[in-house]
Amino acid sequence: MKKVTLFFIVSGLLLLGLIACTQKQEEKKEIPVQPQENKVEKTEPKDDASKLTIFAAASMTETLDKVIEAYKKVNPNLEIIATYDSSGTLKTQIQEGATCDIFISAAQKQMNQLDASKDEKSGNKDKLDFVLQGSRVNLLENKVVLAVPADNKAQINSFADLGSDKLKLLCIGNEDVPVGAYSQEILKNLNIWEKLQEAKKLTYGSNVKEVTTQVKEGTVDAGIIYATDAAAAGLTVVDKADDKLCFQVIYPAAIMKNTQNLQEAQEFMKFLQSKEAMDIFATVGFTPAK
Repeated sequence: MKKVTLFFIVSGLLLLGLIACTQKQEEKKEIPVQPQENKVEKTEPKDDASKLTIFAAASMTETLDKVIEAYKKVNPNLEIIATYDSSGTLKTQIQEGATCDIFISAAQKQMNQLDASKDEKSGNKDKLDFVLQGSRVNLLENKVVLAVPADNKAQINSFADLGSDKLKLLCIGNEDVPVGAYSQEILKNLNIWEKLQEAKKLTYGSNVKEVTTQVKEGTVDAGIIYATDAAAAGLTVVDKADDKLCFQVIYPAAIMKNTQNLQEAQEFMKFLQSKEAMDIFATVGFTPAK
């Protein structure tokens, strides 16, 4: 009996010692987690370049791109995004809410349609108000010319020849494109507008660049375009419209009322009127508007 009791006592002591040993080993395994400080990487503030969005007549593509490049030397931090198309298309995009800081049209009509200072007689029948008052200027003057393909197989040598049997196909701009409006005016003043329509001798381009391309590729006998586009494309010009055939071709420019970059727009408008910019425009035949 005494041996049994002693056995249980010894066993109990051994069991208690084993439990205590196990607890100590587990305590050693637990490594307390030390709180870590939040590390924030310091970055230098970045000066994002300001942006200026310009909508300009397609006929300005080559020269305005060069003017923008020249201006980058003056203001390298300004990003300028230029969109080129017919003035009518650009006017519609502005009216529909497109982002635009400066608009340069190839005719007064499209600018008038956005200018609240103009009445219905001047073209603003919808009383639109997009032009920043006081910012509008007459920037450039262009000329309307008659251009022919390099080989001039039809032997078209003047506007008067457009009413002869020499002409099989003439390309002009659509009526909502400034160069198209000027073309219609010329053909009406020559009293051949209806004649050419009836004879189906007219084909159309959605902007002056499309008309220029058709002439250059020789798909038409002639095209009525701007002198500047003819010069840029290296086309042969056989006649130039005087003030008896069409109105003076003036390119107005203005800052849009909803611009978010007023100071940048004002500074660029000044540069557009500078001698440096005008010298670039003059390379294809633009002249300062009078």
